[in-house]
Amino acid sequence: MPYKTTTPEDYILQVTADRRHILQKLRAVIKLNLPKGFEEGIQYGMIGYYIPHSIYPNGYHCDPKTPLPFISFASQKNSINLYHSGIYASPELHSWFINAYPNYSKRKLDMGKSCIRFKKIDKIPFKLIAELCKKITTEEWISIYEASIKK
Repeated sequence: MPYKTTTPEDYILQVTADRRHILQKLRAVIKLNLPKGFEEGIQYGMIGYYIPHSIYPNGYHCDPKTPLPFISFASQKNSINLYHSGIYASPELHSWFINAYPNYSKRKLDMGKSCIRFKKIDKIPFKLIAELCKKITTEEWISIYEASIKK
């Protein structure tokens, strides 16, 4: 569901009341656990965390005016989705996440290439998301990203 917003706070205010506290908690977990250098804002209509142009002036190769995306999340009709570019670009991180998931959740993993869908929003494994956020620094993400676009 698209939201017209320019701030994470406004995004959260626009979702249904039953989801607000979940999105606030997800936002807090991500902000607390991401390494220094990532910034928060709205990207692609979602709350996003990215490497700003002050650190990576090249920006995102699809649109260099856009800061380099890393993690984002959105409230969709039937789920809350977390998008993690590192899971998509790093086979090692992807493997770690898939193997770690059962240690944090009894629910079946519903995942695409970079999208993790949480249909039971009261069962989101926040501790796993915290661990995932700590796995890649800004420098590491830039290196992984550059290696993937040069293929």
